[in-house]
Amino acid sequence: MRKKMARMPVLALAALALAIACASPVHAQTSTTAAKTKTTTTTTKTPLFARKAAVGGLAEVQMGQMAADKASDPDVKAFAQRMVTDHGKANDELHQIASTKGWTLPAGLDAKHHAAMMRLGRFHGAAFDRQYMNAMVADHNADVAAFRVYSKSGADVDLKTWAGTTLPTLEEHQKMSKETAAKLGRSAGR
Repeated sequence: MRKKMARMPVLALAALALAIACASPVHAQTSTTAAKTKTTTTTTKTPLFARKAAVGGLAEVQMGQMAADKASDPDVKAFAQRMVTDHGKANDELHQIASTKGWTLPAGLDAKHHAAMMRLGRFHGAAFDRQYMNAMVADHNADVAAFRVYSKSGADVDLKTWAGTTLPTLEEHQKMSKETAAKLGRSAGR
């Protein structure tokens, strides 16, 4: 009986050693799988440019809808409707690219764009027209610069191509926004 009792700790240690030995390959395999999963997640991470373009495009559509309703100047209303149409189309194209790549794009405005919408919504009439057009000049100046850079040196080929094909439309919006804002400034000065 004593011999059996003496063997128990030895058997327990042997079982523990066997369990550890068997667990190690599983642990190594799990670590390798986790590393592969992390790499996969990293490669499908949505590029910052795509996220910013999605939020910016959504803001252009929502501000355009607001301006189409609230603007008093017919040129501002026409410009706003053009923003809804053109940025809606660009947003759809960006979402198609994101879908094929497994990217997740923001579905709503960020805090900055939400605050701009709230601020703009407080204006009426000619003051609204000026505020909206000033915002459009600033937004399109920034958009054109960002799209120009990404279309030349962007990392993702499909996104880079989309930026390059969208850029001429944004440049046209930039020109239109400056002309309309200048017209409003002249008419306000009369």
